[in-house]
Amino acid sequence: MAGRSEGVIARVAAWSFRFKWAALALWALVLVAVTVAGQAAGADYRNDFTLPGTQSQRATDLLTRHGAAQAGDSVQIVVKAPGGLRAPAVEREVRAALDRVKGLPSVAGVRAPYEDAAAISRDGTIGYGTVTLSGKAEAVPKEDVRRIIETARTAASAGVRVEAGGDAARGAEESEGGGAEGAGMMAALVILVLLFGSLLAAALPLVTALFAVGASMGLIVLASRVATVADFTPPIMMLVGLGVGVDYALLVFYRYRHELLDGAEPREATRRALDAAGRTVFVAACTVVIALLGLVALGLGALQGVALAVALTVLVTMLASLTLLPALLGVFGGRIRRHVLKRAAKAAAKGREPGARWRRAAMAVQRRPVPALLVAVLALLALSAPALGMRLGFADAGNDPAGQTSREAYDLLAEGFGPGFNGPLVVVGEGDAAAGRRIQGVLSGTDGVAAATPPIPSGDGRLFTVLVFPETAPQDEGTADLVHTLREDVLPGGYLVGGSTAATQDFADTVSGRLPLFVAIVVGLSALLLLVVFRSVLIPIKAALLNLLSIAAALGAITLVFQDGRFGAEAGPIEAFIPVMIFAIVFGLSMDYEVFLLSRIHEEWTRTRDPALAVREGLTATGQVITAAGAIMIVVFAAFVLSPSRMLQQFGLGLAVAILLDAVVIRCLIVPAIMQLLGRRAWWLPGPLARRLPEVSLERVE
Repeated sequence: MAGRSEGVIARVAAWSFRFKWAALALWALVLVAVTVAGQAAGADYRNDFTLPGTQSQRATDLLTRHGAAQAGDSVQIVVKAPGGLRAPAVEREVRAALDRVKGLPSVAGVRAPYEDAAAISRDGTIGYGTVTLSGKAEAVPKEDVRRIIETARTAASAGVRVEAGGDAARGAEESEGGGAEGAGMMAALVILVLLFGSLLAAALPLVTALFAVGASMGLIVLASRVATVADFTPPIMMLVGLGVGVDYALLVFYRYRHELLDGAEPREATRRALDAAGRTVFVAACTVVIALLGLVALGLGALQGVALAVALTVLVTMLASLTLLPALLGVFGGRIRRHVLKRAAKAAAKGREPGARWRRAAMAVQRRPVPALLVAVLALLALSAPALGMRLGFADAGNDPAGQTSREAYDLLAEGFGPGFNGPLVVVGEGDAAAGRRIQGVLSGTDGVAAATPPIPSGDGRLFTVLVFPETAPQDEGTADLVHTLREDVLPGGYLVGGSTAATQDFADTVSGRLPLFVAIVVGLSALLLLVVFRSVLIPIKAALLNLLSIAAALGAITLVFQDGRFGAEAGPIEAFIPVMIFAIVFGLSMDYEVFLLSRIHEEWTRTRDPALAVREGLTATGQVITAAGAIMIVVFAAFVLSPSRMLQQFGLGLAVAILLDAVVIRCLIVPAIMQLLGRRAWWLPGPLARRLPEVSLERVE
């Protein structure tokens, strides 16, 4: 068969191998330059949770225009005194502490519990003061909020508890994280050492990933100065960057070992590996980027910055695998070659054939493809079932660990004033006090409403707000139903329902409403890419359906653990952006294994035209590296379950489960079974379409 001309990737790899010290110096220079520039500029992460067009956002904008105090977020100072808050000594200390709070930065106003009879519980033992901030919680410096909390807690004494609640207090108290990244990398190193039997060989993929993540981190810091990048972007970026970085480098390195065993010298083995596996990495990275950029279609500012940052990380990681790794192979290629050949000789002496277990597994699936397919698919569908009842929202202080001041304040307010007190709805209307009192009466008589406050006028007197306290907790399904009932059935036109609880519901509704468009864009573009690469109609359809199945199973696992409270997790809603983020990232990562496995199957199919043999040999050649790469990503992602952040816990578990199912159940059972059943039809492409598609080949044909 005619040889194929050497591609750009192979030529770049050959340059990196030949001028290894220049390539290494260039990467080191880039890493140092972006790190120093990032430290000099400083990060400016900003959370953009605005939802243009939604009622909650319109309510916030209206309050801001009319100078209402409710436009800014607040910190609630919650006090519990078993002897009563009106005891002279207690009242004196509470008032004095709140007076000191008034003069602190970012404080727009302070209201003591004694200024409003409704701010003290019926038994007189629990009350709350309100510190109104000068802006939204994400815009107020955490140092200012910590000073507010510390100053207010000077009122605490023997028997008197003082806690601080609200979104701002939660944000100021959040932990900076644990050792999840280090634990994941150590576990990955152990797997690589077991796979390659050499610390040096195992270190190369890790070094490549660390260089890529380090450079990406500096770039993201710089990007935060000119674009809106959320403050939770760095851990997500690091999570994905480490997993993908090791994964891509491993795919290339494994093919490099294969070429060494075929007798190639290190230089030629590097060129061949990058000419084949490098193309696979390039296409796989493109699918991840396509999936991430699909998040832009959702039009949610909080996710667009995250998507662009993670996409940039994947691109840098891909570049490191295609340029930095060949340079490292140029430095250590001789030592690695001696180790690889020595290990292969020992295995041959013991009668061990490379990939023999995977060949037997493939043959077992091929003998009974229908039972293997049915059992695997039914198992994934069963795990996916809980996702049908998934409730989207955001964790609040009720999900915080016991002992944190935000959780203690939350529990005290629920104890003193009822579960709905922690998530009031803010009803905004234009008019005078009389109109406000009429609306208050209507709201107070609505089913599901525990209480409604008297109208609070805005600074210019043209606007009023009524705080509505549901009978149910903020995360309860009944509270979400109440938001819709007030908007659609109770309040006349012109009135808006806002506040953080309503904004959470708006975010969840917006994500749910735009999800079909997002899925269509990601699946459509990815399927089109596979159509061009593999020149097949059925393979892209199969890949899309199987990826959707693994994602559904991962979301089902998240629902079981975090929504239902299994395995010791605090029960609560699934973070509203978790499903779309997991969909984008997992859909892209799943394509890594799809492309890697199918490129080897297609290579054998092109060479032999025997579909059964192609599937068997393709799985034999890739089964070990796919499971090893999957195991590395699983341990990296699963390590984030140890994070103190509930969002990162959900993210890590979802990615780990999805990769586990994809690498083991789908790639090693379902794909071989389907390919066996399809036979030659797997590579069917209508003639007219074949003539119009460009020729793109991943495998090296000689």
